Amino acid sequence: MREALLFDQEMLDESELFTPFALTDVLTEFSGEQQQPIIHFWQLPQTLILGMKDSRVTYFAEALQAVRKENYHLLLRNAGGLGVVSDSGILNVSLILPKDTLSTLSIDDGYEAMVDWLAQTSWGKLGLEVGEVSDSYCPGKYDLSVNGKKIAGIAQRRVKDGVAIMMYLSVNGDQNFRGELVRTYYQKGLKEQFGVDYPPVNPASMTTLNDITSHDVSINAVKKELLQTMPHNDQTEFLANFYQLEEYQRRIKNIQQRNLIIQEVFHDL
Repeated sequence: MREALLFDQEMLDESELFTPFALTDVLTEFSGEQQQPIIHFWQLPQTLILGMKDSRVTYFAEALQAVRKENYHLLLRNAGGLGVVSDSGILNVSLILPKDTLSTLSIDDGYEAMVDWLAQTSWGKLGLEVGEVSDSYCPGKYDLSVNGKKIAGIAQRRVKDGVAIMMYLSVNGDQNFRGELVRTYYQKGLKEQFGVDYPPVNPASMTTLNDITSHDVSINAVKKELLQTMPHNDQTEFLANFYQLEEYQRRIKNIQQRNLIIQEVFHDL
């Protein structure tokens, strides 16, 4: 595989919450066009990132209010799946590949590429388990766990001839609180229907890399380990070029439009 281009956005400001989502799509299209693998790291300040299905809970306004009370931002992303938390202890990692680098073009090939990448780190040696943790938040077939507790979830997005395999990795911080936050969202949003068609989130089903190792684990240490196993060329200084593209601006507008539903709820309170 060609040397990957690295784009590390680090911790974004609360005014930039939509940026990584628009950028992922632009980078994915670029990857397919240029036959260029890309690594994309990003973090958001305290945010509950909702999937489209999460906006359809029965008591949407009450669910949003419960999260806002905890001083978390709310964001409706432009992809499927369910809610995940982002904060200073969560690293979001995208491995973006030209579609034809995946041997059979199957969805599972993309997921396996991300699993294999993490498996090469020291945490992979702790015994990564792959499979849905049904009472975690955003459960999926490619949840990654250690000793039965989920540390990461993987999603996938295809744009033209590129594929973005996206992982959120719980590195450190209070994972129990994150679980409680998402559980509260569903409890307030579903009431007596909690656990029906949405995950019955149990905070104890998830953990962090920091909590399963004998030493403190930092975001930078995780990035360093991941990058040691993937040939790359840091091109972060050129990110501004992508922000100038019409396609990027169009995608930002689309996400802003999608998030009006959240703004309207708080405006009406």
